[in-house]
Amino acid sequence: MTKHTDPQEKFQWLTTAPIPGLVGQLAVPTVISMLITSIYNMADTYFVGSLGTSAQGAVGVVFSLMAIIQALGFTFGNGSGNYVSRLLGQQRREEAETVAATGFFSGVIIGGALAVGGLLLLDPLVGLLGATDTVLPYAREYARYILIGAPWMVGAFVLNNLLRFEGSATYAMMGITAGGILNMLLDPFFIFPTRQWYGLTIFGLDMGVGGAALATIISQAVSFLILLFNSGRGGTLPIRIRRFAPGQGRLWVIIKGGLPSMYRQGLASVASILLNWAAKPYLDAAQAAMAIVSKVTMFAGSAMIGFGQGFQPVCGFNYGAGLYDRVRKGFWFCVRVGTLVMAAIALGGVLAAPWVVGAFQKNDPEVVRMGVFALRLHLSTLPLTAYIIINNMMLQTVGENVRASVLALARQGLFFVPFILLLPIAMGFSGVAAAQPVADVCSFLLAIPLSAGFLRKMHRMEEGKTEGGGENG
Repeated sequence: MTKHTDPQEKFQWLTTAPIPGLVGQLAVPTVISMLITSIYNMADTYFVGSLGTSAQGAVGVVFSLMAIIQALGFTFGNGSGNYVSRLLGQQRREEAETVAATGFFSGVIIGGALAVGGLLLLDPLVGLLGATDTVLPYAREYARYILIGAPWMVGAFVLNNLLRFEGSATYAMMGITAGGILNMLLDPFFIFPTRQWYGLTIFGLDMGVGGAALATIISQAVSFLILLFNSGRGGTLPIRIRRFAPGQGRLWVIIKGGLPSMYRQGLASVASILLNWAAKPYLDAAQAAMAIVSKVTMFAGSAMIGFGQGFQPVCGFNYGAGLYDRVRKGFWFCVRVGTLVMAAIALGGVLAAPWVVGAFQKNDPEVVRMGVFALRLHLSTLPLTAYIIINNMMLQTVGENVRASVLALARQGLFFVPFILLLPIAMGFSGVAAAQPVADVCSFLLAIPLSAGFLRKMHRMEEGKTEGGGENG
């Protein structure tokens, strides 16, 4: 944990410390948080795999619903968080506290509305997500619990992002890590019946796929409570209901700042649904294979996202303080390091693909065959995602919402949607597997002019040739 708990001391640290060490110190807890989150997301897929291919397919189908919940959390969390970091860079702490409370309570309210609507329309919702007839009963059971937990799941995502943007990533890590570890411990207890293991009696509730979802929402509730407790500690902004003030354009600035996250995360849900529909003609084995690939590639990419999240408070504080050269230096440092790390992960993943997929579903050779092929294709473009992710995070944090939204729309919307609709027609399952990698290449090419334009704009601002730059709320 950083020793910078006084607000003024934290400001000095974020605006004067050397960039590599500063980003690294902030990135370590965010990388850990992202990896833990990905591990416990994979835990459901791993444990449910022993219940059969259809049950495992259900986890992949409902993953798109969880992506919607995450999208709401990131919309209000990033929208309020990047605004807060700029306000703190301008040393407007009281307004920052109001924005934080408004973002948090707005997110919880929307999460509650999603829960009510989803539970009332559960069967049509699960069908819309792309479940086959055999997957549908398991998906319905899994989705019911996830919807019940939606309000505090959204709230946890908002709090996590607020703490990160304030430069207190360690406090955010505590909540995420505790919930993740608890999820992995609860999964086998809720999923399996009481059994004997090396002479020991291991108690279980035998709830099957529903038990996996129940373990998830209990763990998310624990994360939520820890994150709420950490808000206001160590110089972070407290969350107070009396500070909830959506008026005076505040809520609109939060939503506008979070729209790139909504596009990015929401389209991840749409992409997951389209992926399920595209895999449907190839039966449960294809849906199970793509569920495994989605979770594994999400785990690989989570390290990059965590690293980029370490850059965001540096970016926001320094941009708010007018220190544009430090923003530029931080951006290129993260791009270089991120690309090298993603290349190493991709190479290792390609070589170990049969072992990785087999660890999730060793009993179905067809799932393994499809999964290995798809995983290798997805990993081939993983190094390109470093530039895309860091670019998107920088643009969103500084308030360049048009550029950020265009890039967020591209990867799993603008490019992915036509490819997932057309490639399977021409290439069969190979087209299903290739759609995301092809979209990644196109997104990388789009990201180059978007970042180059903003970096030139920031350079002119630094030289005093122009004024303004981005929507600073």
